[in-house]
Amino acid sequence: MTAERAALKRAFLEREGWRRAQLRPLSGDASNRRYERVASAGRRAVLMDAPAERGEDIGRFLAFTAYLRGLNLSAPEIYAADIPAGLALIEDLGDALFTRVAASHPEMETTLYSEAVELLPLLSAPPASVSYSRTEARVAAYDGVVLEREAMLALDWWAQAAGADVSPALRAEFAGLIAAACAPVAAMRGHLVLRDYHAENLIWLPERRGAARVGLLDYQDALAGASAYDLVSLLEDARRDTSAELRAAMIARYIRVSGAEETTFRAGYAALGAQRNLKIVGIFARLWLRDGKPQYLGLIDRVWAHLAHDLSHPALSPLAEFVARRIPMPDTATLARVRAARA
Repeated sequence: MTAERAALKRAFLEREGWRRAQLRPLSGDASNRRYERVASAGRRAVLMDAPAERGEDIGRFLAFTAYLRGLNLSAPEIYAADIPAGLALIEDLGDALFTRVAASHPEMETTLYSEAVELLPLLSAPPASVSYSRTEARVAAYDGVVLEREAMLALDWWAQAAGADVSPALRAEFAGLIAAACAPVAAMRGHLVLRDYHAENLIWLPERRGAARVGLLDYQDALAGASAYDLVSLLEDARRDTSAELRAAMIARYIRVSGAEETTFRAGYAALGAQRNLKIVGIFARLWLRDGKPQYLGLIDRVWAHLAHDLSHPALSPLAEFVARRIPMPDTATLARVRAARA
């Protein structure tokens, strides 16, 4: 962080009445956002630092926060914001991430995931746009163009780094297979898809009631699409293992509480699972090759296992055959080639 950025943050805090606040860094994520816990005279908050010059749009975060809070969900309260500066002072929801609670209290896992599943139907019928103060953010469609572009990351970053010949003809073949696989869900707009709805972005708030017991983080990239996507994000977690039994129980629970037609929903779940896991493999390779973050390569085995399970759905057999033939699996030799590709 530059001295200029540090001074800008201090000026923002002083202006908002936190002049003597102590700042302590919180662990970040794969984005260019940074978070610090702020404490002063018995008060606490989180300072969100999302500079526009690094590709961040804090206005979208604030607008979606206001919308989610309007649904009585536990997105953090906004105490103050300077949108041009990319700074916001928001509610500190605590440290009880689902990941941590499930690790220290395994008997809580089913309860945590059940609460997260039952929140999802509340995100139906998304608006065309959301707003905060004078800032408005459009809720764009999670359509076939976006789904294809995201899945293509698996070829452009992972497969190429692994030594595969990614020709224009191969890209066109892959694009056609993704389009066919996602066709049943690509036109759906009935759900606000938070996109990163997983255990490291959910906070357990047992003192609250109903769906508000699930604290929400990292939803500024939300789109209007198919409800199965966030369930995939929750259950096919790249960062922690979930058992087959838990996944089966939670899929059945979602179908029951949402009233979804089971056969159609399960097919859409498999298609979006395959698309999402292909995307994640590409993103994790990119985080290493472009950004120098090697820790994500260690998660690809888990993502690949989820991908293999999704591709076992009969409707996805053409895509499964392509992946087996054209996209290198993350064995020891392939991972070594990807690691060496950055040099």
